[in-house]
Formats: sequence, C-alpha cells, structure tokens
Amino acid sequence: MYKDDVRVVGMGTQDDLGLAEDFLDRHNPDSVLMTWDESFATWDYYEVRGQPTTILVDPSGRPLGQWVGLDNEIVSILDSQF
Repeated sequence: MYKDDVRVVGMGTQDDLGLAEDFLDRHNPDSVLMTWDESFATWDYYEVRGQPTTILVDPSGRPLGQWVGLDNEIVSILDSQF
C-alpha cells in the first residue's frame, strides 16, 4: 500500500555483522536497506530501549512514532502522512 512512499531501513547493532550479512545473502530483501551501527549512536538518538523496535521517521529524520515490535498505529500514521 505504501510501497512508493516508505523506505524500510534495518539497523543492526547487537548481533554479529557476519550473521547479518549472511541473512541478507540468503533472503535478498530488495526493499530493505540494512545499516550497521556498533556504536549505538542511532539507538541513543532515537531513544531505542529494546529490540525489536519500530520507528516511523519522516523524510527530515523526525520520529513520528515508536513501538516495540509492530503496532497497528503505524498504519494510521502512514495514512495521515500520505
């Protein structure tokens, strides 16, 4: 539904980088950009307190909402933005 408007970014920090790369090689998720941040600076910036966390961010980087796991509230925020 939001394929042309939303970009999914995976942020790896706690696992082994090699395991994350193996996952990407096996599953080849074309629609997901995978990044790696061992410093946890991104977690600090977005105040992530656990994993998995879903953060909906607008194009300027401003968080619109944050959920542990996936929540249906994300759909209503997307509907109001697009």
